Amino acid sequence: MTEAETRAIVAVSLLAAFADGSKHERERAEIKRIAEGLSQADGVHLPTLYQDVLMQRVTLANTVPALASAAARQLAYEMAVCVCDADGAQSDAERAFLAELARALGLDATSAGDFGRQAEAIAAAPLAPPAVPPAAPAVDEAVLDKAILDAAIVNGALELLPETLSTMAIIPLQMRLVYRVGQAYGYQLDSGHVKDFLAAAGVGLTSQYLEQAGRKLLGGLLGRAGGGLLGGLGRQAVSSGMSFAATYALGHVAKRYYAGGRVLSTQMLKEAYAGVAREAQGLHQRYLPQMREQARTLDAGRVMQLVRGG
Repeated sequence: MTEAETRAIVAVSLLAAFADGSKHERERAEIKRIAEGLSQADGVHLPTLYQDVLMQRVTLANTVPALASAAARQLAYEMAVCVCDADGAQSDAERAFLAELARALGLDATSAGDFGRQAEAIAAAPLAPPAVPPAAPAVDEAVLDKAILDAAIVNGALELLPETLSTMAIIPLQMRLVYRVGQAYGYQLDSGHVKDFLAAAGVGLTSQYLEQAGRKLLGGLLGRAGGGLLGGLGRQAVSSGMSFAATYALGHVAKRYYAGGRVLSTQMLKEAYAGVAREAQGLHQRYLPQMREQARTLDAGRVMQLVRGG
């Protein structure tokens, strides 16, 4: 993939992030932080690109022509779909943007629609798997700690895969983990409550997807494997282990929050999340062999099964 194509894919992703025009200022700040944090990539100065998108100097009309290869056009569309779906169901404005993008890219309507439906299925997955047992009267913290670690390892494995939907699946699995922790302490949560918890901890949905996928893209990993969704195991070199750390931190901060009766302030949640995430980064290498082993067993069906609670 050429440098111009990489820059164009990032530009399309940023256009998708702001397509609905209703991003919270907190999420905009996170996207700006990510642009600055990923700006080390040669030839792709993301802070400038971020400003160009906000000022509407970058548009689909002047971006799409840089996507010369069919693979780059497909990857740009897939990333845009995942960005729009990362925080839940698409808005009318996002659907209109994606339809315009598909036309501009000259994509086959059937294949574009199939990918869109896969992404929507992930975004719309229920928090609770079927037949969830009632919360136990006494919380088994060892069992809960193992569930948090297992979830972190699974999401770390998904981070090793080069397909766009594998990255998107990380977010609903994090949400389900928070739901499970809350349930263990007697709280019946819905997706709105879980999203509020993630936001209070400083974890944006759209921005998290952009950061994870952006690291893969700029490291030359995203979209590398062939053979359809989850076609193979990607290179670890570009991964910072952020999905493992983020999932581990969210699980343990959720434990602290719900065990204590949900009285932590937003500032305390953010500080707790940052502290546990740093701790988790130190654990990443210890559990990396398990992540690699998990990644070898993942295919499209298994990822969808995980997202649906199986």
